[in-house]
Amino acid sequence: MTLVDMTPRRLGSNGPDVGPLGYGTWRLTAEDSSANQHLIETALDAGMNLIDTADVYGLDWGGTGFGQNEERLGQVLADAPALRDRMVLATKGGIMPPLPYDSSATYLRAAIDASLTRLGVEHIDLWQIHRPDMFTHPAEIAETLDGLIADGKIGMVGVSNFTVDQYDALAHHLDAPIVSTQPEFSVAQLQPMRDGTFDRSMRDGVVPLAWSPLAGGRLFSGDGVRPQLLEVLDRLADREGADRATIATAFVLCHPSRPVALLGTQTPERLTGALAAAEVHLDRNDCYDIVEASEGVPLP
Repeated sequence: MTLVDMTPRRLGSNGPDVGPLGYGTWRLTAEDSSANQHLIETALDAGMNLIDTADVYGLDWGGTGFGQNEERLGQVLADAPALRDRMVLATKGGIMPPLPYDSSATYLRAAIDASLTRLGVEHIDLWQIHRPDMFTHPAEIAETLDGLIADGKIGMVGVSNFTVDQYDALAHHLDAPIVSTQPEFSVAQLQPMRDGTFDRSMRDGVVPLAWSPLAGGRLFSGDGVRPQLLEVLDRLADREGADRATIATAFVLCHPSRPVALLGTQTPERLTGALAAAEVHLDRNDCYDIVEASEGVPLP
């Protein structure tokens, strides 16, 4: 039986369902709003209803500044407002270069108001702390986020790049549940399987949102990837009549914490092509072959 799980994931006990693949907008820096709209529509048509962005997106990958990618997405929603009802809109905040991090009550309230303005919406479905601010007490963060939910500005909260202890500290003080955690996870980055992130997710019913599920493109170039891992991926791809990207995406969807793989391609054909993961058969032997090849040591 295949371990690849293409069924919807539910955010929280009463939240919306999201597809196993989501669309991330880190690279959505193009000025062509019609092209950006085509990407968003392609993602939604493919069942990728979680649209993930962040206020800091736009500072790199050809962007021109802080907030640019939220503005790009906001322009898409202004041009095609019906798309808003088709998506679970997620954004993040708390990174403030060159500081670098600020999760104080004053900053978070201002950051969320600014995101609402750039996106041109009155409500953000899922708001996540992008990276932890080690100099703000989690009780202050929790009080702020609970207040923003009560104000109707955000619907759900999540964390990104948090350790399990940072997650637990915030969860202890929050009235609202944490519904998502956003770690880097791919065939080349297995840390969430080892550091307790996925274990906490399964304990608490939290949905992991896996960023960089294709290792930032390194699976295509091979840069910094163990040759043994590439060999296993190519063997499985040949067996399944697929490519490395499809096998890598399918692997992310095999973990029982039921991650969402966030894809960031700017090529619409690759978005629809990612659905081929549903046709891939990966069993435990295949998954453990990938783990051993990725870590370079046999499992005990």
